[in-house]
Amino acid sequence: MQAKAPPACRQAGLKMAPQKNTSPSRISDKLFQYDEKLRCIYPVIAGIDEAGRGPLAGPVVAAAVILPKGLIISGVRDSKQIQENTRKKLFWDIVSNADSIGIGIIDAKTIDKSNILKSTKLAMEAAVKDLSQIPDILLIDAVRLPGIADSAQKSIIRGESVSASIAAASIIAKTVRDDIMLDYHEKYPFYNFKEHKGYATKEHVECIRLHGPCPIHRKSFRKVMDLKLPLE
Repeated sequence: MQAKAPPACRQAGLKMAPQKNTSPSRISDKLFQYDEKLRCIYPVIAGIDEAGRGPLAGPVVAAAVILPKGLIISGVRDSKQIQENTRKKLFWDIVSNADSIGIGIIDAKTIDKSNILKSTKLAMEAAVKDLSQIPDILLIDAVRLPGIADSAQKSIIRGESVSASIAAASIIAKTVRDDIMLDYHEKYPFYNFKEHKGYATKEHVECIRLHGPCPIHRKSFRKVMDLKLPLE
């Protein structure tokens, strides 16, 4: 038997998926309900999230996603909880249905010149400016963006577990960044970026120790700078 949609969702015209325990569909429904309630005050919501704050190599990538009213994409949730094949499918579901998507990319050289937090905010601001419309509110995972003045802002800790718009942005950002790292793997095959995507795995750290850092490594990160290299 299919569960009935809560009153707020019925009023918003949401079509609820069948609910089973804590399945991905049920999690998605909850995240989309959060956004629908907020649309009563802010009709155009942009969710913002990033991928790549922690790695030792590659860019930090941010995405801003505006989803249409009344939409549920089953399975949308925190990108870190989704297997790669499923995440790819959800990526295209989001791209096909979103009202607007913006992307911001800040490379390793810029990260080294400032720091990862400032670079993350720059990427997020670039993603917002890349949108085709001005949102009424920005729902941002954990931070605030001082460079954006045209929209209200709401910072949400672990926002990808609260808002569907932020969760969708996390999926877009993660997929875009992973594809960038696959391209870098072709250019710098010694580091096996296709497996670890630049994160500080034991294999990656050993590759840096053996070959030294390459142009996309973040030289300001301690695990890169503190390694004893072969020529020392």
